[in-house]
Amino acid sequence: MKQISIVLMIAVLAAWGGAASQTAAGQAAPDFTVKDLDGKTISLAALKGKVVLINFWATWCPPCREEIPDFVAFYNENKDKGLEIVGLSVDKMTAKELKPFVAHFKISYPVALATSKIIRDFEPGDAIPTTIVIDKKGVIRDKQVGAMDRATLEKLFTKLSAEK
Repeated sequence: MKQISIVLMIAVLAAWGGAASQTAAGQAAPDFTVKDLDGKTISLAALKGKVVLINFWATWCPPCREEIPDFVAFYNENKDKGLEIVGLSVDKMTAKELKPFVAHFKISYPVALATSKIIRDFEPGDAIPTTIVIDKKGVIRDKQVGAMDRATLEKLFTKLSAEK
């Protein structure tokens, strides 16, 4: 089953144009604009001044499902302290089809469908989840392939939120 999941992850990202990542820490994060599942506009430019986590994930991905509760709890505790998480689903489905999953997992941070342009621009690589960490100035500071745990979230946010 694990081999099937890995093959599916690679196939989905390849179909979206994923490649080995060239997006590196220290580069300005590519700007993007998407509509969340409720039709509200999300843009990276509008989030400047916040620590932003761009999380590429899918509904069928076990490690993605494992990290969601930590993301939700951490977001709820820190969204008023300068944290923003944007979940970008790589699922091949509509927003209407994705909404029940988001409701079931009580995802409180903005969720949108990843576009092929966002995947090309951020180059999350051949595996999900992948989380890109962007500082308050809009610079990529970290990239984690695989599930991100609560301790890592806290460490990254504490460090970046203290910067001017």
